Amino acid sequence: MDEETRYEAVRSRDGRFDGEFFFAVQTTGIYCRPSCPAVTPRRENVRYYPTAAAAQGSGFRACRRCRPDAVPGSADWNVRADVVGRAMRMIGDGVVDREGVAGLAVRLGYSARQVQRQLTAELGAGPVKLARAQRAHTARVLLQTTGLPITEIAFAAGFASVRQFNDTVRAVYASTPSELRAASARRGSAGRRAATPSAGIPLRLAHRGPYQSTALFDVLAREAVPGVEEVTGTRGRRTYRRTLRLPYGTGIVAVAERPGGPARPAPAHPGGWLDALLHLTDLRDLTTAVQRLRLLFDLDADPYAVDERLAADPRLAPLVAARPGLRSPGTADPDELAVRALVGRAEAERLVQRYGKTLDAPCGTLTHLFPEAGVLAQAEPDGTLGALAAALADGTLRLDAGADRDDAQHALLALPGMDPRTVAVIRNRALGDPDAAPPDDDVPDTWRPWRAYALHHLDAALAADDADGAHDGATDSERETH
Repeated sequence: MDEETRYEAVRSRDGRFDGEFFFAVQTTGIYCRPSCPAVTPRRENVRYYPTAAAAQGSGFRACRRCRPDAVPGSADWNVRADVVGRAMRMIGDGVVDREGVAGLAVRLGYSARQVQRQLTAELGAGPVKLARAQRAHTARVLLQTTGLPITEIAFAAGFASVRQFNDTVRAVYASTPSELRAASARRGSAGRRAATPSAGIPLRLAHRGPYQSTALFDVLAREAVPGVEEVTGTRGRRTYRRTLRLPYGTGIVAVAERPGGPARPAPAHPGGWLDALLHLTDLRDLTTAVQRLRLLFDLDADPYAVDERLAADPRLAPLVAARPGLRSPGTADPDELAVRALVGRAEAERLVQRYGKTLDAPCGTLTHLFPEAGVLAQAEPDGTLGALAAALADGTLRLDAGADRDDAQHALLALPGMDPRTVAVIRNRALGDPDAAPPDDDVPDTWRPWRAYALHHLDAALAADDADGAHDGATDSERETH
């Protein structure tokens, strides 16, 4: 986009661009999301940045009104497979916090200097500043949703010291941590702020544009593996719960379906959120857990771009009109998804019960973590499952946030007995490729780069037809009975 297009998005408060770029106002020293409801600044006073970190690095503080740090991520990172896209996905997963820039560079296969140069050139901020902005957002969430002591929050958010934490919060939000917490209480969040880690951390997981939550929850309900996942409630008001294996500990998450699909936003700010509640054994996992949920629910997608491209096809146009904002579900655990894609739901349940690690504190029907690849490689060494588990365990196959999609596909196809259709599923859902499609399907190039979304539209329409047929059949049977 050129500056004229960006300013028009700001002038019209167009929420479609939230997270795609940020604007800062030189006269106030504040940066905002495009849909900020504040008075539109004069064009000559506006500067544009590709990331919140770049705006912060230029000395601007976050707007208290529109909270630009809480927007959905750029949809570019879902599509792009280059080093910048892979780096952004890994930073979102907390790699820099856990392993530093050197660890990020090793995972990407570049030198730390090359990674720094490429990110700075394209995004206006290097990996340290990008991770710092993410830590600041995590700190704000903890300050405003829990009663944790501020010192504990500093280290839970990933800061190396309380001083670094205080300096960053003041620079980003123009407030001390105590002032941020007090302001949250004055806005009526005292009840939420009283929450403790044992009671769970309440979150709003933002998305842009319309969101077909019912269709996505239908998929999760069909696929749920007992012991690891469950979907409860009536259609339209369901709750998805699952266990999580995280870098520092474990977690249990509950995500609520939004009645009627998307939230009811103000006209100037299209979009909404999913309500979530996170229980973590170690709060340092908060950033990683949130990022993995965003991938599972495809919350950083750009539904406008997807729907515009697919609606141009006469075959798909009525499906897009019926389900605007349909998402392509991902996964909270790529290794787990690969195993499940290969063996199916029933066999996955057997693996969980036999080899899954039992939670220290089971929660209702959630009793296990999905078995790790290394455990499966030793317990079930034969066949395609054994080969897949061994490749994941020894690193021959990488499906993490920064994995190269083409390299992973080649490694998958090299496994004995692995079929291309399963590989396409893994590439789409574990690696987040929105264009993945089985090679033997009749999928036209005109659907690129959203072929996975097109297939989900076809599947959703078929599932709806099947549901209607089952309902009609039950009605006929009841009539015969009476």
